[in-house]
This record gives sequence, structure tokens and C-alpha cells, in this order.
Amino acid sequence: MNDRVFDPSADPSEPFPHEFETEDERLLQSIEELDALGKDAWRVFRIMGEFVEGFEEMGSIGTGVSIFGSARTRPDDAAYQACVETARLLGEAGFSIITGGGPGMMEAANRGARLAGVASVGCNIELPFEQRSNEYLDHSIDFRYFFVRKTMFVKYACAFVIFPGGFGTMDELFEALTLIQTNKVRDFPVVLFGSAYWSGLLDWIRTTMLPQGKIASEDLDLIFLTDDPAEVARHISERQQEHHRTRRQRGKRRRGYRRGSR
Repeated sequence: MNDRVFDPSADPSEPFPHEFETEDERLLQSIEELDALGKDAWRVFRIMGEFVEGFEEMGSIGTGVSIFGSARTRPDDAAYQACVETARLLGEAGFSIITGGGPGMMEAANRGARLAGVASVGCNIELPFEQRSNEYLDHSIDFRYFFVRKTMFVKYACAFVIFPGGFGTMDELFEALTLIQTNKVRDFPVVLFGSAYWSGLLDWIRTTMLPQGKIASEDLDLIFLTDDPAEVARHISERQQEHHRTRRQRGKRRRGYRRGSR
């Protein structure tokens, strides 16, 4: 990786540098030559290895909450401070904290995890510029492929908390909502923090997507909006308790079915 480091204090209107090809970029390139087919086939082993490494590293962190938000948020921003407090309260409620491992909101969340004394995990990603890991990580894992990294965010978390952010944050938000809507994951709360930031998006969902039949009215219930760190921790804790009750009930039904089928 090169020596160009992302500076979160830089002018946010400036575009990110693009100085070398990442593994994601190589994977997604169009196949223009026949020998690329062979290269893509061998790349499967690298992807498999990345999954294995991620599973081994993440398997011991316990029940986590993944927290997302802009890498460009500065420590003197009120949202940064709210993120620290949210992560601290979630940690005190017994949840590990998982982030993208970089600066901004990711740093704030990992900082809150450290204050609570719980596992502070960063899943970093190879980018055309070198994103530095923040200093509040207990576990730092590097990924080449976005889709492998995103699997870890969901697999080892019981909830997502989404702070104000850009395209990457939106990507995580809508991927989570899609997985829940299609029943790929169950009992998985998604919390949006910052009503002033998110209200325009939510208004558009209610006034445009819903009336045109692109989503169902119950899909709106998949999102919990708040400005209170304590409410985030309370909501996720209650949903996690409800999840455990539901799993016990499902287990009882399965055992009853097995006995009845003998």
C-alpha cells in the first residue's frame, strides 16, 4: 500500500485520491482477455482465505454491535461525542463494538468501547489511499474485499447503529435493511442516530417509496430513529432479550416436532 494517508481533517469536498488498483477493483474489472478467466478462478482461494481469517479473528469477540458513520467527522463534532457515549453505554450493556477501524465516527465508537472495557474491533479495508487504523482498537483485521468485510459486520453483530455518514454509510444501512426485509437475518435492529440528518431521507421513503408501492408499510418499522445514546442502548438491549426469548420458543417448537414425528 502506498504512503498516502487519508486525513479526516481535510476539506470534505475534496475527492479521495485513487492511486493504485485494489483487489476489489481487480475482481470487478470486465473480462477483456481470456487469460483473465484463469486469474479470476485463482482469486477464489484468496477470497476463501480472507473469510477464514475473518471467522477466526472475529469468533471470540462475543455479541457485538456494528457502528457506522463518516470517517470525516472530527472529535470536536457533537455527533462524535454522542457516538463515544453511545458505544460506552452499549459496552456497559455487554456488547462488543465493531467498526470499520478508521478515523471519525469509527474512532469515536472504538473509543467508547475502550471506556466501557469491552472488545473494540476494527475491520479495516484496503483502499486506494491508506486509511489509518485508530488508536482505540483491541482487534484490528484488514480486508481486501468489501463483501467479505461486510459479512463480518453482520455475522458478528446483533444490531447496527448508523451515525451521519456518506455513501459507505448508506451502503451499510440499505444492505442491512435488505437482509432484514428478505428474512436473511432476523431480529436485527437498525438504529439511525441524528434525526436532523436522517429526517429528509426518511421523509422521502415515506412520501415517495411507500405511496408508489416500492416498499410495504411494515418496512418502515425496520428503522429506529433517535438522538439519545441511552435510548440506543435500551432499544438494542430490549430487542436482544426479545431475540433470545424467540429463539427459546423456536427451539421448544423444534424439539416438540421431533418428538411428535417419531
